[in-house]
Amino acid sequence: MYTLFIGNKNYSTWSMRPWILLKQAGISFQEHLIQFDDFELDSPFKTEILKLNPTGKVPVLVDADVTVWDSLAICEYVAEQSPEKNLLPQDKKLRARARCISAEMHSSFQSLRNLCPMNIEADLGHIGQKLWAEHDQLRADVARIEQIWSERPSEDSFLCGEFSVADAFYAPVVMRFVCFQFPVSASSQVYMQKILSLASVQQWIAEAKQEQMFVPLDEPYRQNREEYLTN
Repeated sequence: MYTLFIGNKNYSTWSMRPWILLKQAGISFQEHLIQFDDFELDSPFKTEILKLNPTGKVPVLVDADVTVWDSLAICEYVAEQSPEKNLLPQDKKLRARARCISAEMHSSFQSLRNLCPMNIEADLGHIGQKLWAEHDQLRADVARIEQIWSERPSEDSFLCGEFSVADAFYAPVVMRFVCFQFPVSASSQVYMQKILSLASVQQWIAEAKQEQMFVPLDEPYRQNREEYLTN
C-alpha cells in the first residue's frame, strides 16, 4: 500500500493533487500529515520530511522501496502503476493535452501562486477584488486558466473528457478562485462546480476546515484564524 506524506490541507496545493487523484481513483493509501511550521532547517517539519525527500517538501509518495517526490512525478507514477484507472487518457491526443496542461500548472501562473495562496477555510473575496484591480499579470494568469478550461471536450466534461491527472492539478486552482472570488465566466463556473462536487474534493475541504490550525507564513491576509472564516 502507498503511503502519502502531505502538509496541511488548508494550505498545501501540492499535497492536494496526488491525494485527490488517489481518492478519486479509489486507490488505497495511508496518509501521513506533517504539520507546517516556520520551515526553518531545524524545524519539526523540515526534520521529518528531509528524512524522505532531499528537497524538504511535500508531497512524498512511498511505495515499498520506491520513494517519489514532486506532485507531478507522483501523479505520473500512480497513473503508470494503475493503468486500468485511466488516470491519463487512452486517446493519444487527449493524453498529450493532459500532460501539457498539468505541466503548465506545475511550472506557470506565478502571480496567482504568489498573490493568492490556497486558504480553504477563509473568505478573501474583498482581498481578491483589490488584487484583481491592481495586478495585470494576475488577470492574465486567470485568463489563461479559463482558456484551458474552456477547451475541455464538452461543457459538462472534465478537462480531458473523464477525470484525469489534469483535473487533480487544477483542483487547488478552483479552491483559490472560490476563496478570492474572481469574476470568471459561466463556463468556468460549471467546471468549478464539477470539481467541487467530487467526493474526494468534498472530503479534502471538510478535513481542511477541521484542522483549525493557523500558520502565519501561509497567511498574508489574516492576522488570526478567526478572521474571514467561511461559514
